[in-house]
Amino acid sequence: MQTIDMDTTALRDLNAALQAQANETNQTAWEIVNPKGSHAIAVGLDAPIEVTVKGSTGYYCAGMNKQATVHVAGSAGPGVAENMMSGTVVIEGDASQYAGATGNGGTLIIKGNASSRCGISMKGIDIIVHGNVGHMSAFMAQSGNLVVCGDAGEALGDSIYEARLFVRGSVKSLGADCIEKEMRDEHISMLTELLARGGCDAKPEDFKRYGSARQLYNFNIDNAY
Repeated sequence: MQTIDMDTTALRDLNAALQAQANETNQTAWEIVNPKGSHAIAVGLDAPIEVTVKGSTGYYCAGMNKQATVHVAGSAGPGVAENMMSGTVVIEGDASQYAGATGNGGTLIIKGNASSRCGISMKGIDIIVHGNVGHMSAFMAQSGNLVVCGDAGEALGDSIYEARLFVRGSVKSLGADCIEKEMRDEHISMLTELLARGGCDAKPEDFKRYGSARQLYNFNIDNAY
């Protein structure tokens, strides 16, 4: 276990050490202590290493992640796991706005609640939230899965493309072109795997599925102003 104390190590040096693991290493387990809510911790990783952050983080923790597993033993500020490509990011607490934004792959697990715009413009990432999500979550979501074990705020899935949204609780309102869809056997199977991956104690049969009505794909003169 490699331990880095941010009381004595600068953020730039911390990230440089973690990013250097892409050049082959046997140092696969890292621990970061005293993060003090710093921004951009563990960004740009590209190696199958495990990084545990002992505390809460600021903006863009684990952004652009590839291969790595990043575990935050606290809460995360805006943009956690933004544009991640692969790997796993786990937040033990809550996540601020636009968690998992533009994510192309991998898994983001939030064990608390997520704020507004969770999964905005997601492009293949799987996001599993144990609690609630705020307004405009999955706005312009293109592909991937958003699983919400709690409730969803206003305008869920506004202008959604082909992402799949699964919500166990209530939805305050659906956004433009987002509708409730049938939960078929294939979706139950998919959701079962996602819930297991996220460590969620929930039954897939208790969820509703939402997705695109596909009415915004083509120009309609009636919508012009």
